[in-house]
Amino acid sequence: MSEHGEVVDLIPHREPFLWVDKIVSFDGDSIVTEKTIPVELDLFQGHYPGNPIMPGVLLCEAIFQSGALLMSKQQDIDSTPVEGIPVLTRINSAKFKRTILPGDTVQINVRITESLSSVYFFKGTMKIGGKVAVQVDFACTVIS
Repeated sequence: MSEHGEVVDLIPHREPFLWVDKIVSFDGDSIVTEKTIPVELDLFQGHYPGNPIMPGVLLCEAIFQSGALLMSKQQDIDSTPVEGIPVLTRINSAKFKRTILPGDTVQINVRITESLSSVYFFKGTMKIGGKVAVQVDFACTVIS
């Protein structure tokens, strides 16, 4: 659906802390995004040297950034101007089921389960090769 340009237009995150490459699809209350994990990331020199794996906290961050993209896309549809920045307020039930390696491409699906005023509740899933790697429930709000 879109490339890197739309991602940086919709959320405040930038390199080296941008963990979404593109939006694959969007349907109003859910979004699918994609990220290819760069092989040359400096963090792999210290996160299991000789057997590098992507840190779970950064996998979750990719899911959270996808949630921020969903919030922004949904506000575009509602013609509600985005006044502020999305901030993570809650993390629940994080489960790590598969290892993500340098060079892997992951697909991220995030769905809004509820929204109250400026608070959004989400279910996020990251898959590798069609199999679940990470699942997490989380909440975000917009602050000015």
